[in-house]
Parts: sequence; C-alpha cells; structure tokens
Amino acid sequence: MTQVTDRPAGTATTAGARAHAREQHGRTAKAMRHVPAASAPAHLLDAAPDGVVPTWAESLAFGRYTTLALARGTRVKLTDVGGDACVHTLLYRGGALHERLNVADTVKVHWQAYPAAGHPLLSDAGRVMATIVTDSSAHHDALTGATTLAGNTAKYGAGSPHSASPAARELLTLGALKNGLGVRDVAPSISFFKGIKVDPSGTITFTGSSGPRAAVELLLHMDAVLVLANTAHPLDPRDAFSGTAVDITAWQAPQDLVALEAGTLLGPLAPEHLQALRNTEHDLTARNAR
Repeated sequence: MTQVTDRPAGTATTAGARAHAREQHGRTAKAMRHVPAASAPAHLLDAAPDGVVPTWAESLAFGRYTTLALARGTRVKLTDVGGDACVHTLLYRGGALHERLNVADTVKVHWQAYPAAGHPLLSDAGRVMATIVTDSSAHHDALTGATTLAGNTAKYGAGSPHSASPAARELLTLGALKNGLGVRDVAPSISFFKGIKVDPSGTITFTGSSGPRAAVELLLHMDAVLVLANTAHPLDPRDAFSGTAVDITAWQAPQDLVALEAGTLLGPLAPEHLQALRNTEHDLTARNAR
C-alpha cells in the first residue's frame, strides 16, 4: 500500500464525494487491517516465520475491537507493541457458535489460574479450542473478566462503544453481533498482557504488563471465530483511560498440531490437556465421517 498525501477533493457534490472516496484507496494508517495480509508493513509480516504468508495482519488500536473467522491449524501471534495493551479475548467454534471458550474450565481443568505457554483454552464441551504455544509476557488474566459500561462510566465518565473510554464488554458485544450472536453470548473473557495475582486470602492484585514487545501465540485446534477488544483492564488503578495498540499476525501452521500432540512442540502434555485434545480430535473425526 502507498500513502496518499494530496489534498482530497471537496465533498459538497456527489462527484466530489466520489473523488474523495476513491482517493482513500491505498491509504494506510497506524492501526488498521491489511487486506490482503501480504500487503502489511514489515513489522507485521516479520511476526510470521520466514517465507510464510500471513492470513491475518492487523494493528488494533487501543479502545477498538476486531473479529475474524480462522481455520483449524492457524497460529495467531499477539504483540503488545507499546507495553500498555490489554486484549480481552473470546473464541467461538466455527460452524457451531454455541460452543465457545469457557474460562472457568480453562482454569480449573488445567489446575492453573495463570495462563502461560502450554495452557489449553477449553470450550464448554471439554474440547481444546486453542493452546498457548509461546508467551513472553506472563501477565495475563483469566479471573476478573472484562470492563463494563457501568464501571467505565463511573471511573472514566463514559463506557459506550463509540465513547472516548469504551468498555470491553461493549466492544466484545459488537464483535459477537457481527457474527450473528447476541448479548447473552458474550461469556467471561480471558485478557492478555495485563496480569493479576491472587494472595492466600483471596485478594486479587493487579500486576500490570511486562513491558513493550511482549508476545503470546495461540494455536487453534478447531475452526474458530475470534473476538478481540483492546481496552482497559477492570483493575487498572490509573484514573486516565490509557493504552497502546496490539499487533495481530496469523498464519497456517497445521504441522504444529501434530507436533503438539506428539510432545515435540512443547514437550509432553499434561493428562488433562491430552484428554481434552483427544476430545477435540474425536469430535472432528466423527463430524468428518458423517
């Protein structure tokens, strides 16, 4: 893509509006989705392995959301460019949107409240939707959920999707609606790049981020719809609504599914992870045999 710097034509007439609209073709911005993904800037393309063409390349601004349907075997890399992103994440099964990420099971079945490399993200049917395969952040949150309209309004003065301080739940709802879902389908989300800790008394403490350029990668075990909202964490103590963009790059890596199950990608899987993975594979085999 090329950056157009000429002043656009006036838009007082239909002809002028058309000329102005056509002048936008080829423009780029710091935060946008690049279609095709191969046209993205180097910093997004370089996130994929050498010689691999991404299927998704986007820089998501703070206070915005995005959604995309991706195929089984896709590897999704999220990079906290400026060190102040917070990516609230939901997953729905492609073609069967009633099955979706279950954060409670993701925590309790794996016996781990703090997501990190090797952690499976489980659906409400006991299947693995995705596995975290790399993580240089170690600051994530599967316990406190998303910010709300009421909470953001009380703290920042507004929380609607198009306000200056949109709440995560409001943005995730827009993403769900674009996929034929509704408000009731917006389940508790998992947040990447802003962490929490739970002390022995049960008190949850906000731990913030690990700094710029931290990254996490997810490997999808089934066709899935991702809904991401990059906005404030509910426990962020700052009075100002503040954050930075997140880079998103995805590419096909079906060979990693085989390596993960074989134990050569991350080492041997825990029994709970392996059983959930077998649940996924069994269901896929049964569907394909119909």
